Amino acid sequence: MTEWAAKRFWKTASVTELDTGFGVTLDGRPVKSPLKTPLVVPTRAMADAMAVEWDAQEEQIDPLSMPITRAVNATLDKVIPQRTEVADMLAEYGGSDLLCYRATHPDSLIARQKAAWDPLLDWAEDTFGARLKTTHGVIPVAQPASATDALRAQVHALDPFHLTAFHEFVTISGSLVIGLAALKEAWSLEDLWQAARIDELWQEEQWGEDEEATASAAAKKTAFLQGAAFLALTRT
Repeated sequence: MTEWAAKRFWKTASVTELDTGFGVTLDGRPVKSPLKTPLVVPTRAMADAMAVEWDAQEEQIDPLSMPITRAVNATLDKVIPQRTEVADMLAEYGGSDLLCYRATHPDSLIARQKAAWDPLLDWAEDTFGARLKTTHGVIPVAQPASATDALRAQVHALDPFHLTAFHEFVTISGSLVIGLAALKEAWSLEDLWQAARIDELWQEEQWGEDEEATASAAAKKTAFLQGAAFLALTRT
């Protein structure tokens, strides 16, 4: 996005149907990614969303106000050229999943984690045949290869556009299982977000809110929800 012109130079953003998908043009000129890849996407809804973002720009272009376009750029310039590496990186979260590392105390936090996280682990077992082990504390626990392999297969089956959305779910939550639950719409996004923040929320209850931590959490939640919005556009 840093290679874009700083000022708006077009009057109209439009969607064009191509043999390979849908693109966006600015006054008839195709939009390209920062690495000069043509912005061609699989659904018209995604192209429409990008066109809306471009049309909403005023005199100065603000890339941060264009989350769909940024996600498409990431897909084309980063995920597609490195699809195997990206999938491998995300699959590795299965070996250190947030849901598997439980507090040693107090009992109230232990109970809260169990209530929120056990159903997710049960779902992963029922859905993918992947039973992950839990432990108390931070010492790594070795996961069964059968479980991590089953989860890895799910990640590698994703196409690049789904993988881009999935990247947000997993890296922000710290959990491969939460990411898959978001991808499969097995839980509401709000419930999954709350599950990912149990430890942080408990700390806030004990010591009060920290302004910087609250702002960071808000930014992460926005990115988490934007991942879901991008995912929805791949299916429309």
